[in-house]
Amino acid sequence: MTFESSLDAAHRLSVKSDLVRRVGDYRSRMLTLVQQTETALDTTRDRYGRNVHADLAAAAVARRNKTALETYTTYLASHTEELLAAAERALDVRPAARHTTGWRSVLHGLGTSASEIRRALDRPAAPGTTAEHTQHAALWPHLAAWADHALIASSLLEHHPSPQAPLTGDDQRQWTEAAAAARRRGDLDLIESWYAADGRLISLAHLIEDDDSTVIALEGTPDTTGWRVIGQFAHEYEAGRALPAPVPPGVLRADASRFTRPEPVPEVSLQELVQDVVEAQSAGDASNALLTATQRGYAAGPVIRLQELLGTTAQFAGALEAPDGQQIAVRLAALSRQLEFLATEVHDAAEDLGATVAVLPPHRTPRPRARPRPAVDTTPPTPPPRAATAAHLR
Repeated sequence: MTFESSLDAAHRLSVKSDLVRRVGDYRSRMLTLVQQTETALDTTRDRYGRNVHADLAAAAVARRNKTALETYTTYLASHTEELLAAAERALDVRPAARHTTGWRSVLHGLGTSASEIRRALDRPAAPGTTAEHTQHAALWPHLAAWADHALIASSLLEHHPSPQAPLTGDDQRQWTEAAAAARRRGDLDLIESWYAADGRLISLAHLIEDDDSTVIALEGTPDTTGWRVIGQFAHEYEAGRALPAPVPPGVLRADASRFTRPEPVPEVSLQELVQDVVEAQSAGDASNALLTATQRGYAAGPVIRLQELLGTTAQFAGALEAPDGQQIAVRLAALSRQLEFLATEVHDAAEDLGATVAVLPPHRTPRPRARPRPAVDTTPPTPPPRAATAAHLR
């Protein structure tokens, strides 16, 4: 390699590093912006999450949209074409994997969003007008898309040294057999796992043998077929430098976004429903608490939300595409079905409770919690004598 070509390679690496840094800075500032906006929106809602200050909420969202566009302009506006072109070239030379087609679609989508944002920047609406607010609101999904997915583009630009040669032959067979034996006796502790650029699943684990721990790397996980040990290291840092670098993990649902979450639905907490029953005096009030907890539909109650959580987590466990994940998915799905049955039973019991039209009997009298304080100019009452003193006087 000539001196000029070395300089050119160093320049390209510097440019790529700058693009990666810009993507990271943009995402970091967008995350901060979203958190600040969520805090501001919380002040516009009542205790159940209903919007009671629409003007203030609209102003907070407008500030978010404007600030996001300014942030994009500062960090990415003049670099998106270069970033996407470099990412496409890097993807062309990457080994084919299951995620390659999806990543190309992501890059194409980022390009479309960049074009929409550029069009608006070239023809901005008059500052402070309704047209500007409308324009910024229309751009928010595109700005959010870059915050959500630009890491995929920047990961293609990151430079990673070539990994060391994996274990081969007898060494690989011996370490794989040792890892299998350690797993059978419960001495193989998984640390983390990730996917490499070629689609391989890499896992790190502590192999414990004779009170000594060794870090090993697996291709696959112990619950998959055909797994094998591909490396043995003194510590995790050494393993990280020697193994293939991780690529950004996938998502459960393709349309999920940290930056464009749906508006929260008004809901009553279980804690508040318990307190409602504690304070209730009629069967109807206690019945309403249970009916609220098991309500379905838009304003679903917490029991139904828990069922939804179990079902969604079951989908997540299944999407991990690992045998252990599949088993856990089956367990969670079964629990979700049990909770659905339980919710129906609770709802029926609540209706029966309300039908009793009963009230608590008056002999269940309240106990005042506030006690009168003595007047300032009065002498405190004399405390009763201790038991030992009374016995002595007798």
